[in-house]
Amino acid sequence: MTRMSKRKLLTKKNISLITTLLVLLIGFIAQRYGLVEDTSQKVAENDPGRYSVTRFIDGDTFAIDMNGTKETVRMIGVDTPETHKPNTPVQCYGPAAAAYTKNLIGENTVRLQADPTNQNRDRYGRLLRYVYLPDNKLVQKELVANGYGFAYTSFPFQKKDEFVTAEKQAEQGAKGLWGNCTVTDTNGRKQTNVAE
Repeated sequence: MTRMSKRKLLTKKNISLITTLLVLLIGFIAQRYGLVEDTSQKVAENDPGRYSVTRFIDGDTFAIDMNGTKETVRMIGVDTPETHKPNTPVQCYGPAAAAYTKNLIGENTVRLQADPTNQNRDRYGRLLRYVYLPDNKLVQKELVANGYGFAYTSFPFQKKDEFVTAEKQAEQGAKGLWGNCTVTDTNGRKQTNVAE
């Protein structure tokens, strides 16, 4: 190698090293002085975990053991017919939806994931989460797609369009409650008739 080519190679390496150091320094300064958002907290809040279900409450709600703490989880984006709501009669397909959820989850652990566009908890203090099975099936979507619940669109959530599409397909196919109950829509909230 000639002196000239060695010098060019050395200069290219120096420029590359200086550029890398400058990028790192700018990134450090921007984060240090709040010029960029620190997303580590958001990532930690949305970090999915695996938990055992300790009790099934109804089709869209269950209890878990979260590292020694009992928590109630309300599934984001789905509303199943009522079975245990105070001052509300059992609704058509409510017991079937509760049984479907229990059978679908079974003895499996579930992976929970928050939705960044939704709240962490509802007004009753329940965790609001997407619920995934070990094979990555989304429990809420299974409920809606198979006619055991409605897409619950009163609150924002990222999978809203996906759930609404699944609901339309279930309705068109007369699956589950769509073929066995009378469905009413009151200001965007769907429900089934009283169970007979």
